Amino acid sequence: MKALKNVLIVVVVLVLVSIVMTGINILQKGGKYDGRSMEKILGVPPEKATIDDIKKLSKSEVFQLFYAASEPSFQELKGEYLAETIDVGIMATSAGYYTHHFFGPGHWEGKAFNPIEKDKGYGYNIFKDAEGKIYRTRRMDTEIGLSTQDGKPAFKINYNAYNSGTVQSMRDEIRKINNHLFIGIGYMGLGGGSINPAPFVLMGPAKEWVGVDKQ
Repeated sequence: MKALKNVLIVVVVLVLVSIVMTGINILQKGGKYDGRSMEKILGVPPEKATIDDIKKLSKSEVFQLFYAASEPSFQELKGEYLAETIDVGIMATSAGYYTHHFFGPGHWEGKAFNPIEKDKGYGYNIFKDAEGKIYRTRRMDTEIGLSTQDGKPAFKINYNAYNSGTVQSMRDEIRKINNHLFIGIGYMGLGGGSINPAPFVLMGPAKEWVGVDKQ
């Protein structure tokens, strides 16, 4: 009986810690768009910006950058892009760990897009395992729609139709920094949904579309 009580205490403490950390992580996102341009936020003209410029920013500045950016044209995102998570915020380590160990069959390497209609398409994610094998899976639908963050247009990704479990509730939103650099945010129900997104970056130039792996 005492052992069970101790287990319950540990569980309660872990749940409380998780709630507190999630709350802090949400607060670290900062407030609404403050009106600064991408150049003001980055410290360099956006057309010259690289992922290293984004990595210098705080979490609130990363989200200000997302707010300042505009959606890419739907036909613009086509082919395979490299991707990296942006490690900002108190929960960056846990978010990165999920992305690279549980989201797919290996380390998350990128995303691919195929705009089959004027404003609708589909894509997949790219992973690499410890032996270097590449996997193309975690298919997704794409469209231009309004962002959950500020109500402005964004390139939106929906995983619901092709996935199960926690990934089914996953959503991404992407905006353009320059022709080869895009800022994205991702969220899912388990982590609090759209109020607690995690940022990432897509990098070009895009490589040729390959297609999802045969099952």
